[in-house]
Amino acid sequence: MTCLRVGLNLVPIGHQAGGVGNYATELTAALAARDDVELHLFVSRDAPGTLVPAEAARPLRVTRMPVRVSGPPLHLAAQFGAVPALALARRLDVVHSPANAGPVRIPRVASVVTLHDTIWARAPDEWGSPAAVRSMYRVALPTARRADRVIAVSAHAAGDMHELLGVPADRIDVAHHGVRVDDAAPSTPEEALRGRLGLGSAPVVLCVAQKRPYKNQEALVRALVDERLAGVQLVLPGAPSPYEVRLRELAAELGIDDRVHLPGWLDDADLDGLYRLASCVALPSRLEGFGLPVLEAMARGVPVACSDRTALPEVAGDAALLFDPDDLEAVTDAVARLLRDVPLREELVARGLARARQFTWDATAAATLESYRRAVAERRSAAL
Repeated sequence: MTCLRVGLNLVPIGHQAGGVGNYATELTAALAARDDVELHLFVSRDAPGTLVPAEAARPLRVTRMPVRVSGPPLHLAAQFGAVPALALARRLDVVHSPANAGPVRIPRVASVVTLHDTIWARAPDEWGSPAAVRSMYRVALPTARRADRVIAVSAHAAGDMHELLGVPADRIDVAHHGVRVDDAAPSTPEEALRGRLGLGSAPVVLCVAQKRPYKNQEALVRALVDERLAGVQLVLPGAPSPYEVRLRELAAELGIDDRVHLPGWLDDADLDGLYRLASCVALPSRLEGFGLPVLEAMARGVPVACSDRTALPEVAGDAALLFDPDDLEAVTDAVARLLRDVPLREELVARGLARARQFTWDATAAATLESYRRAVAERRSAAL
């Protein structure tokens, strides 16, 4: 099959890019391992070192733009000015923007964008600042509507893009996230994490999610007062936010602030260590475009309970306990069962490991490459 010349617009990816950053990093590595893709990477000056693969089947061409992710005007100029110019000069077949927005009108070059979710449109007040929401409408939405192909990370997200944003369904391709656990990577020892976070020797319920209202972590805080969860410690890592203040106030009001732990941004070693020491992972989100923490827990042999809303059932399959996130008793019962029912835990661990093996980054790369080929074919057909 013909080798495609692909430009990846990685300019927006910085050190704390969260799930989008993980997606961009893993997808880039999986594409670089293929011999039918010639990759041209466009990155910012403060891109994390892991963003550029150490190994590749074909030589990589990396262009480091003289801009920082924290500087929006120059940041956007690099994406919408420099990247198209370089794509034309290098005669690329396609440019893919994996972080919601990027250039789409480049003569003779097809365009693909990954739009990770539509939460900013469905629940803007809970998603981010008014300025951030306006930016999505001004930049991400036009990108999705004008790109040759749009990649959604779940069938649920694809449906939302069509119904809520008006993106034609026949221009949307679904490519699930993968999950990869490197057992040789650094992992903070359990004793060190328990000591630093003040967890003692108690069971730990972990929820890996941004601290935003639609993530609904307050349901887990309220669940702790149930006698079945007596002594259980709840860990909610993530960058500080206004919602974190609400969570702290609620924990204090309920008299359990010594059992609710809200560490800030954690590095990969700390996060891996937390997953491995957790008795279970619970994700009570009302809205998700995918829900990677579900697979990250399953791949490490940790039982999972999660919401039955949006993309989460699509990701979890039959390998997690599903609950109504607005039913406190259902949330509490699911967590309590995972902590107390040993046969259930063992069954879900086995199902979870099998489920996680179905989501690989190689499969993500293959589906993404198919989207590239459709975009290129459609662009060339339109030019005839």
